[in-house]
Amino acid sequence: MKAVLIEQFSQRPTIQQVADPTPNNHGVVIRVKATGVCRSDWHCWQGHDTDVVLPHVPGHEFAGIVEAVGKDVSKFKVGDRVTVPFINACGNCNECHSGNHQVCGNQTQPGFTHWGSFAEYTTIDHADVNLVTLPEHMDFTTAASLGCRFVTAFRAVVDQGGVTAGQWVAVHGCGGVGLSAIMIASAAGANVIAVDIAEDKLALAKSLGAVITLNANTTDDVAAAIKEVTNGGAHVSLDALGHPVTCVNSINCLRKLGKHIQVGLLLAEHATPPIPMDNVVANELQILGSHGMQAFRYNAMMALILSGKLQPEKLLGKTIALEDAIDAMVDMDTSTSVGVTVVTHF
Repeated sequence: MKAVLIEQFSQRPTIQQVADPTPNNHGVVIRVKATGVCRSDWHCWQGHDTDVVLPHVPGHEFAGIVEAVGKDVSKFKVGDRVTVPFINACGNCNECHSGNHQVCGNQTQPGFTHWGSFAEYTTIDHADVNLVTLPEHMDFTTAASLGCRFVTAFRAVVDQGGVTAGQWVAVHGCGGVGLSAIMIASAAGANVIAVDIAEDKLALAKSLGAVITLNANTTDDVAAAIKEVTNGGAHVSLDALGHPVTCVNSINCLRKLGKHIQVGLLLAEHATPPIPMDNVVANELQILGSHGMQAFRYNAMMALILSGKLQPEKLLGKTIALEDAIDAMVDMDTSTSVGVTVVTHF
């Protein structure tokens, strides 16, 4: 099969022909029909994830068609249209038995623990636990955009944040995760404040439901500005970028008893931000992490998509060929592209 292959971290990957995959007994092979290009792929290429062993094929948010099925798979068959969360659970550990597949102790992640979806085919283990059947009318491009950023935002806003109508929600960073969170929080009836440094991203955030936008480059004190406009601070605030500045701004913009949700990955030199713990204690703030979403929770999200309350297709930016995924990934840290970039031509 054709695939994007990383042979050295931080050095430009290449398109190569590699061996076709085969499924484990509990897994499947999926013919990739669409795969998103995500900031996490850039982290993978940089060598920030210790699970990655070279040579390596990145890519973790995708949709496609089941091509081959292991002998122990009972719920899916060849030809099924599917997608998958980027965290794949074992289904057997204590975390899985409690329904918390997203923190499975034996988890695998396509594009990190094994070769991913920047290829014509990829594999998924424990398919009966992890695969999600696509609605017939949903195209593969939209479905691929769900697998990391949109589902991560859904769980962060709905399950971790518990956002309700009338609350103030601040979203720091208007990339794929942030824009998804803005759409989801707005659909829940919240008043959303979008924060970014790019005016085109803020304009898109406004079109997706943000009632207020703040450009962090031209705002002297982002946290103070949010507290002023909300008359006390946000009820829920998300760092959707993953940077010490946005993390601290998110915590400091909360009202008393507010919730900070850390969604963006804080890796490498950004891994230990200076958390204002005095503020956390004095105002009894909650600090929560949010990392992916369980496959069984897709039903709740899909219901909102099918009803039209959520429209993830509005988050799509451009579609590209597999060869173009190299530039899209390498440039991710400096890219000014608006919307989600999806590979659709293999």
